[in-house]
Amino acid sequence: MAFRIRAYTAERIEDVLRFERELRQEESDWGWEIDEAYAARVRASFSDPAFADSISLLAYEGERVLGRIDCAMIKSHFDGSTKAYLDWICVLKSARHRGVAQALLAELRARLRERQVDTLIALTAANEEAQRFYKHVPRSLMRDTGIWIDVP
Repeated sequence: MAFRIRAYTAERIEDVLRFERELRQEESDWGWEIDEAYAARVRASFSDPAFADSISLLAYEGERVLGRIDCAMIKSHFDGSTKAYLDWICVLKSARHRGVAQALLAELRARLRERQVDTLIALTAANEEAQRFYKHVPRSLMRDTGIWIDVP
């Protein structure tokens, strides 16, 4: 394993923008552009207290980002617990099948345990490669169907 996991901080935004552009060069079907509006929203998120309990991690090989994972905490009065929602996990196509996604997920789980979060909830991407990955995540179970509801 020649990569290391680092927290995604404001100082690493340019690294992530390069990663996102490289991701789109390798696969073109992402559905949104990495433009200045996107970059501005990301930059603003690092100074907005509403994002304080988000966790974002990057997998680096040298100075190059190979992958990233992002999650948000979900606090509920339902049972007084905090769960985490896996918002994003992605690895450059050219770096897949090298353990990058597994390393990102393992580090995220460790950080969630430190915060006493016992459940990570994920919607799975519809593509076959993502489905294979999620079906092989240790100590996981696919049990519910996700639904996206627009809030106009």
